[in-house]
Amino acid sequence: MEDQEQYLQFRLFYTKRILYMKKYLIKFLCLTFALSLIFTVADAQKKRTATKRSNTTTKKTTKGKTKAKIKAASQVDSVAVAVAPAPLPARIDSLPISKIKKSLRLDEAVDSRDVRDRIPLAYEDLRVDDAVYRQKIWREIDAREKLNLPFRYAADENNGNQRFISILLKAIQDSAVTVFDPIDDRFTTPLTISQVAKALGGGGDSVPHYDDKGLIDRIDWKTREVNLDSFYKFRIKEEVIFDKESSRLFWRILGIAPVKNVYTSTGEYVGPVAMFWVYYPDMRPIFAKYEIYNGKNIGARMSWEELFETRMFSSRIIKTTLDNPFDLFFNGMPGLKDNGVFQLLEGEKVKEKIFNYEQDLWSY
Repeated sequence: MEDQEQYLQFRLFYTKRILYMKKYLIKFLCLTFALSLIFTVADAQKKRTATKRSNTTTKKTTKGKTKAKIKAASQVDSVAVAVAPAPLPARIDSLPISKIKKSLRLDEAVDSRDVRDRIPLAYEDLRVDDAVYRQKIWREIDAREKLNLPFRYAADENNGNQRFISILLKAIQDSAVTVFDPIDDRFTTPLTISQVAKALGGGGDSVPHYDDKGLIDRIDWKTREVNLDSFYKFRIKEEVIFDKESSRLFWRILGIAPVKNVYTSTGEYVGPVAMFWVYYPDMRPIFAKYEIYNGKNIGARMSWEELFETRMFSSRIIKTTLDNPFDLFFNGMPGLKDNGVFQLLEGEKVKEKIFNYEQDLWSY
């Protein structure tokens, strides 16, 4: 019995102890939660007061401008120059062609305005089944030759400057024709006016501007001048077709590209490079409105469209699809690279092959 009572007393004591420890643990948790909540609220209040103080300080500084310390003029200028960013190159949206004033009176004894508004005749339709012979030819026109001097005629008329390069640039400037990138001659990648101006070599330079104190206050962007007489070479891509229905040999021009001579920074000559391509059928209506210069013609002058269709120009062949499995220009073929005379002779061989093909179709 005594052992039983002792056991009960011990058990009662132990349960009381556990209850006491539970109460103490609950109080401790409540106290910890309350302290953490107090610290969180205090931290939030500190942040709010800090932001308020920063706002008040900025307001005070903006209001009290007269109390600010005055810096030396040289320090201010140096800081302004260091902070001012260099301007980006300006986008060129105009080509280097001069604006020609129109005559307010009829500047000729005869009225030829109707003639200049003519439209070229449509091409004769050629069927693929009738084209028994087709070859593509690439030519180069040098305007320094006597027969090609109309390409460099520099007079100004009501429709603009009469240089051939000026006619091309004016058509591009007026968005009358689409211009294509010279990465290929298949007219795949159109160019913008700004890209054409960059290809011409105009571009621009950053020119610093100085104030009265001799310090740089801004940087201006000025475009370079372009000499249009420096573009005297033009490439022509065309296709020669023999049509068995009409028994005729047709020459159809596909594209025209002005060429510029490229030099390295050391002045070493690299070679001629095409600047852009224009699709010739798109340019025919424009060429029909421009007359070529011919001082020996006492009757009438032909248009640029008639000049190309009647082939009244001198050129040399620089590439062909005839016997050219690697699609190379003559100046890239083995044995012809460093010899301009051999390249000219190779072009004459191509002309002779085409001529002999046409003549061999007939019997005399």
